[in-house]
Amino acid sequence: MTDGTSTSNMQEFTFKAETKQLLNILIHSLYKDREVFLRELLSNASDALNRLRFEMVTNKNVLDSTAELKIHIDVDKDARTITIQDTGIGMTKNEVIENLGTIAQSGARKFLDATKDQKVDLTQVIGQFGVGFYSVFMVAEWVRVTSHSFDPQAEAVTWYATGDDSYQIGGADMSERGTRIEIKLKEDALEFAEEFRLKNTIHKHSDYIGFPIYVGDSKDAVNKQTSLWRTAKQEVTEEQYKEFYRQTTLDFEDALSHIHVSTDAPVQLYALLYIPSKAERGMFSLRKEDGLKLYSRNILIDEYNKDLLPEYLRFVQGVVDSEDLPLNVSRETVQSSGLMPKLKKVLTNQVIKELEGLAKNNVEKYHTFWQEFGAYLKQGIAATPMDADMINPLLRFKTNLAPDAWSSLEEYVARMWDGQKVIYYIVGEDPKSVLRSPHLDYFHSQGTEVLLLTDPMDSFMLMGLHKYKEIELKNVSQADVDTTQKPKEQTEEEKIPDTDFNTLVDYFKQVLGDRVTDVRASNRLYQSVARLADADNSVNADLQRVYRYLGKEFEVPKKVLELNPSHAVLKNLLKLDAGSDLQNIIIEQIFDSALLVEGLHPDPSSIASRVQQIIEAALVKNTK
Repeated sequence: MTDGTSTSNMQEFTFKAETKQLLNILIHSLYKDREVFLRELLSNASDALNRLRFEMVTNKNVLDSTAELKIHIDVDKDARTITIQDTGIGMTKNEVIENLGTIAQSGARKFLDATKDQKVDLTQVIGQFGVGFYSVFMVAEWVRVTSHSFDPQAEAVTWYATGDDSYQIGGADMSERGTRIEIKLKEDALEFAEEFRLKNTIHKHSDYIGFPIYVGDSKDAVNKQTSLWRTAKQEVTEEQYKEFYRQTTLDFEDALSHIHVSTDAPVQLYALLYIPSKAERGMFSLRKEDGLKLYSRNILIDEYNKDLLPEYLRFVQGVVDSEDLPLNVSRETVQSSGLMPKLKKVLTNQVIKELEGLAKNNVEKYHTFWQEFGAYLKQGIAATPMDADMINPLLRFKTNLAPDAWSSLEEYVARMWDGQKVIYYIVGEDPKSVLRSPHLDYFHSQGTEVLLLTDPMDSFMLMGLHKYKEIELKNVSQADVDTTQKPKEQTEEEKIPDTDFNTLVDYFKQVLGDRVTDVRASNRLYQSVARLADADNSVNADLQRVYRYLGKEFEVPKKVLELNPSHAVLKNLLKLDAGSDLQNIIIEQIFDSALLVEGLHPDPSSIASRVQQIIEAALVKNTK
């Protein structure tokens, strides 16, 4: 011993091989967040205090039974030392050897395996492998642990190590109950000899430990101790909820809603979740990634846990704390135990339930949510089809009959006319142009409501949204329609005679060539000149859009051009000289306009010169 502490009967022991290897990694590797050593030591102190509190429920014969349950930290900057002392359950000599002289082989081995991945920041996973105490050697030249068990008959013991191959154990002069850890800081770790640095670290990682943490001579605890998520709902004010959200996110806007969960079954957990008002994080946001803060008994063990909610709810912020989650286990162990899926199921159900309540009780606020986060839910239907039935009631759409209002699928179904067996939708590039789509002609004429899908994510959503309550969804461009009932403004006499129409079809085929698979008459166009329809056996139109959005090398299948035999444009087109330049460019324009409406035109600007030619021809005719 080189530091002058009074000890007796010191014995030297050799670390096991895996422990040596582990210590070597910790001592000689550089980490960006070495502060986690304090988190681990405070976590151990909290466990010791909790164990003592439990012991005192049934055992009154405890050393220093009236001593305050606390943690105290002292710093000596000149001596480069930190001392962390708790009044917890303490340890006997055998317990010191068991707890500090060895490491569970499985935990050490998993930690060492993790070090092989150079992309892993080990400071984020140290506590998960049962090696938390040894993280102290990232900052320590030597460490002395002195402990006195709660058992009045036990003797104090001390443990000393420098990170070399061995450690020493012997008797100690310590009369009070608990454990004292003395750390001699390395030269490059002097930042931790500053009280403000330690306090900041406590606030970040250990603010909600349920025992007071004192630093230096201050009589006031540094940590909050009481976590809001573990406080009974009736004891928390609305302002406290808002303040906690602001503190944890630095979001200047209030959250749209919060969810406070406390349950013992099927798993024990506390959670305080928030639905933000905006999808985009502000430049000052404290939250740089998706994911929830995961605590175990008030100790933060994961800053950004992405396994607690499905990806389509990744916008949710907040904290989750579970007594069932042990601190010193690997992530794989937690998942294999079935705990994480249980937590995920409970939390997902709670968030969905909150959104359902918001949609029912505060329509305006829900519409704000939908405009910010609707794309996430649509993604959920595509990526997580097993959750579709749960997500479907939350979807909102605009329709051709109410293009400025949001409707749920349930509201759409309630407005369906007697005998309607299909929910109709149309996919387009933007809300305004889709209303002018020729595919809507028939539905406008019949007063049939059609969902307007103009968000790029809608095409992906349709991969998982095929039915709602056993009612099939159908794209209007492909839907079978009953055209026996004509609108009043159309009569058979207005049609171009079949012979003339066949001549017109030949004109179109000559001009367009193999750019279309066919040209034919349409029985469902009333206002529009033409529309593009899918040829038989072509790839589904919705899937075509998915390929385009993904940037895949995918050539859109050639379409069938359908013409409206009653349209005045086509009647006048027949009056032009067959094969004339004007007739040809009008045919080209009709085709290009159909491509534009479908969002398929490869070069929209190329139309400008042709439009100018048509304008010039019209002006010449009208000025003669």
